[in-house]
Amino acid sequence: MLAEPAPALTDLALGLIVVALAARLGRASAAHRHWRTSFWWAGLAALAGFVHHGVVKYSERWSEPSWAVISAMVVIAVSYLLAATVAEVLGPRHGRTFWLLRSVGIVAYVILAVTGHAGVSALLACESLTMICILALWGWAAHRRHPMAVPVIVAMVASGAAAAAKALDPSVTERVALDPTSVYHLAQIVGMVLLYLAVAAPRHADTLAASGGQGGPAGQRTST
Repeated sequence: MLAEPAPALTDLALGLIVVALAARLGRASAAHRHWRTSFWWAGLAALAGFVHHGVVKYSERWSEPSWAVISAMVVIAVSYLLAATVAEVLGPRHGRTFWLLRSVGIVAYVILAVTGHAGVSALLACESLTMICILALWGWAAHRRHPMAVPVIVAMVASGAAAAAKALDPSVTERVALDPTSVYHLAQIVGMVLLYLAVAAPRHADTLAASGGQGGPAGQRTST
């Protein structure tokens, strides 16, 4: 018997779908390798969430450490999401830009830790700063008419809306016989599928060159 059946099973569904998308991205020559790595980590984090909600929740001792591990996996997934964004939007040899933007969330968390507010919730809150950096880059890319910009922004807005489902009152979500966390998991599937479609779409070299972005084999050689 699962400790939290609905969150566990919806996390399992999310994890299996995202892992399948990650595997498909491995066969998409246009997709930068950082996208694939981000999908793998996100999928594995969701599968770990299945174990957390289904089994670990029975143990008060291991529940918090388990959630910390899952949070760390999410942080890694977001890091590769930023790396892929820098590679696609800014092009090759922008490792310094990646670390500059990545340091925003890290520095914010260090400040919270020093002031006695460290914790998993604080870590995930600081990651929202990294997501803002990612959206800002894609907003700039949209201004430069990067072909991937609008589809990626739509996917990220969908994921953000899914995350907002966690704040819903349980009395609202119980109308569909689910809790807010389970609704978030199911809604997140939509965001990840949209992101996959944006990332896996064929790139046109002439359009990418005009927008300043990178794609295809050239993009795959980019390192951050």
